Amino acid sequence: MSGALVKDMLRMWVRNWKRFLSITFITTLGVAILVGIHAGCLDMFAATNRFYNAQGLYDIQAMSTLGMTDDDISALKGVQGVEDVQAERSATIYATIDGTQKTVTMSEIGTNGMNRPYLLDGTMPKSSGQIAVTRKFIKDSGLKIGDTLTVSTSSESSDDSSTQSNGDSSTEDSNTASSDTADTEDADDADGTEDEITFPTSLTITAVVLDPEDLSNPDGYESAEFRSTSTVDYTFFAPSDGVSGDVYSAISMRVNGAADLDTFTSSYDQAVSTVIDRIEESVQTKRQDARRQQLIDEANQKIADARAEADDQFAQAQAQIDENQASLNQQLAAMGATTEQMQQTVIVSNAQLQQAQAQIDSAQQELNQRKADADAEFEKQSSEVESNIPKSQWYINTRASVGSFSNIKSDISSIDSLGIAFPVVFLLVAVLMTLTAMTRMVEEDRGLIGTYMGLGYGHVSVSMRYVLFALLACLIGGGLGDLVGFLGIPAFLLKILEGLYIVPGVSLEYDWLYGSAGVLLFVVGVLIVTIIASRSEMRHMPAVLMRPKAPKAGARVPLELIPALWRRMKFLNKVMVRNIFRFKGRLIMTIGGVAGCTALIVCGLALNDTVATLGSRQYGGVYQYDMMSIAADGDMASMRQRLKDDGRTTATMLARVENGELVTGGDESEKVQLVTVADASQLPEMVSLSNADGGGSIALNDDGIIVSKSAAASLGVKSGETVTMANGERMRGEVTVTALNRNLIGTDVYMTAACYDKLFDSSNDTGSTDATDSSDSTDSASEAAKDVNVNTVDGVEMNAVYAKLSGSDDSQIEYVDQLKDDTKVLTAMSTKEMRQTFKFDLMIAVVALIVAFAGGLALVVLFVLANTNVSERVREIATLKVLGFYDREVHAYVDKETILLTAAGVVVGLPLGRLVASLLTNALNLPGLYFEIEIQPWSYAIAAAVTLAFALLVQLMTNPVLDRVDPVSSLKSVE
Repeated sequence: MSGALVKDMLRMWVRNWKRFLSITFITTLGVAILVGIHAGCLDMFAATNRFYNAQGLYDIQAMSTLGMTDDDISALKGVQGVEDVQAERSATIYATIDGTQKTVTMSEIGTNGMNRPYLLDGTMPKSSGQIAVTRKFIKDSGLKIGDTLTVSTSSESSDDSSTQSNGDSSTEDSNTASSDTADTEDADDADGTEDEITFPTSLTITAVVLDPEDLSNPDGYESAEFRSTSTVDYTFFAPSDGVSGDVYSAISMRVNGAADLDTFTSSYDQAVSTVIDRIEESVQTKRQDARRQQLIDEANQKIADARAEADDQFAQAQAQIDENQASLNQQLAAMGATTEQMQQTVIVSNAQLQQAQAQIDSAQQELNQRKADADAEFEKQSSEVESNIPKSQWYINTRASVGSFSNIKSDISSIDSLGIAFPVVFLLVAVLMTLTAMTRMVEEDRGLIGTYMGLGYGHVSVSMRYVLFALLACLIGGGLGDLVGFLGIPAFLLKILEGLYIVPGVSLEYDWLYGSAGVLLFVVGVLIVTIIASRSEMRHMPAVLMRPKAPKAGARVPLELIPALWRRMKFLNKVMVRNIFRFKGRLIMTIGGVAGCTALIVCGLALNDTVATLGSRQYGGVYQYDMMSIAADGDMASMRQRLKDDGRTTATMLARVENGELVTGGDESEKVQLVTVADASQLPEMVSLSNADGGGSIALNDDGIIVSKSAAASLGVKSGETVTMANGERMRGEVTVTALNRNLIGTDVYMTAACYDKLFDSSNDTGSTDATDSSDSTDSASEAAKDVNVNTVDGVEMNAVYAKLSGSDDSQIEYVDQLKDDTKVLTAMSTKEMRQTFKFDLMIAVVALIVAFAGGLALVVLFVLANTNVSERVREIATLKVLGFYDREVHAYVDKETILLTAAGVVVGLPLGRLVASLLTNALNLPGLYFEIEIQPWSYAIAAAVTLAFALLVQLMTNPVLDRVDPVSSLKSVE
């Protein structure tokens, strides 16, 4: 390429600075939105992965219904791929906060460096009685480091002695909290026994920590409306000092090589899954059987020891009786009674001796009876040992079962999907606009191209003038896009995510591969259309190119086929219509570009409207009840009595509400809220039941469960599918999904009490703390509805009341707040309050970002099209001026076409935006949220108004260009 050609090329670039900036800006927007959202998501994923590895969060965790032992640890250590194991000991305790009893999980801080809490403030506990608590507990309780509190091991209200203390936090050995993990009863029940897990109960707070299994921000704005569980739960962390018990709650495992993999990738899942398969094949079944046999042997040994002890006691008692009889016989011998007949005669004649012999005979008879009863009881216990000890069942969990892990993965993945869908539209629009700009640029240089080709320059050399122009604009725009995408947008997203999760060590990182690929994608698209535009002209001979291009021939337009309309149109309007149809390329480009931008704006506003109306549609439409109240353990009857005495309820429904887990055939799981209703006929009165797949009403029966659409969407669960359901006690069973209920917020799963009893065999459970005795028989739903003391239906103990309330919204919220202060109420929820406070700032922030970028794209598109329109019609505009048109009339003549084409693009873009928004429903699979797209009428109006406003703004920018057109010089031009 000669120096003259280069110099001329640079001058050409300077003259076309507007086109250069347009291509640069479009590329900047496209690359920024493409890499920015994805980069922010990658930064969050990377920080979370680093945090999990630093705190040693388990890769696999095994739990058993009969507890885990040292033998289980030895067996798991021998599994190929298991790098390390750690025994976990935990217990459920109860603490009183503001007069209300709360459930707390006390966990031992592991000694093998796994599942370590992250220190936020204070010093980690080291001695017995010291604990570390979470920020959530500090916030709710009002306590601080150094304060003390007393917890209890029973569900009855514990005495909260939380006080500030500067002294030692020593704890008496007798103050311990225990966990019923031994799974054996006393000797009288013929079960084995092992030490329970015990923790100190007089506690001192020494640290505030972050639980690696719960990264939710208690001070943020995470929407508790769709992520909250049914019970209030805290976690305390205690050192091994003061913790006792030979049975473990769980065994955590670290997989060899897993720390080098990204925990959110399929390669990590595959590595963990391989080890799980080995555990299930080589260890699980053997250890399940061995654990049960161990308890059976211990129970039998306990019976044998008890039998031996009883035999010793009986032998001692017999020896005492024999000794007493011998003493009596000696007395009789001293009296001369040497034969049995003589002894009987003497005894009969002596009242004192007669009484002594009667006592000995009675004692002997009683001893014989006791021996017989004991033998019968021992035989009975021996025969019942195996039936009293249930089968052992292991449950193997991965990080996917950790609530925060699942929430972060689903939230970020859904946002990331937006970062893939929207840039596609940006790329298409960028390609269209570049094709428009470069085509016009090449046409303007038509004569010059012919001259260069006539002088001997090849096609490649001439084409490079335009290819390098587009390439430089793309590279600069891509660089700026990467700068905004890897710094600006991630910083914005991470600021929003801070309100959802606490993840230490989040940093902005540059992904060279993804950043370069994003720029390359736009470069390739732009260069392809640039080459096409230049080749379309250079395929002609130089002589043809140096002659002016013949103007496009006029033709009849469709409106002329409607004489009634065409005859009434003014002359300039007819000219405008003919111009629109004469330049079909500009027509398609303008409508397509404006439609794409409008669709993006509509899509963003649709997501905003959907999020904004989720609360009202869920809590004012799907949920028909006004209040859900959950009783503390053992206080269901008292809570129901208060509700009855208050007289605020107009309708009620009994239910059991607990945390559960839904597991699909692909081992994907999701935390859900399991709602077991006492009377299925009452459920439609409290919850609107409609088929999410095709409309129509649905009914709950004993044959399966109803899963809310918001819970099923993220797992891909469908009606008729068989899934595994786990209840709050981690008992599992397979059940059929009979229907999917239209549900927008929450993860509710509904089942009947009979289905629950059949699925989890709850009728075999004992130890009910309810006011009624339900261990031998089940109570009907009708009896439970009438009597507040009857709270067990089909073997399932109810713990919650769904109710409709009388009074205004504010009075209902106030009443529910009062219930929350009642010690008999574990938690209470008002749908009216939820409706007023629901928000999802993360999605709103992303939507705002997308709408802003879409608006910027629309502005650039209209600017490019307007300038192209003007450059194509310079001679026409000059002719109008020569004919005496004023500047204002020239503006109206040109701008009218722009407005009309923009309006046509808006008309096409509005329904297109609705369609794109509907397609995004499948991409946004957030657990607990189902995006049933809803667009308000004013959103369409806003999208149209914004686009038209940008069109008017562009007119103000291009009108001065029209004013500067010189009629004389333009008409003298070669063109």
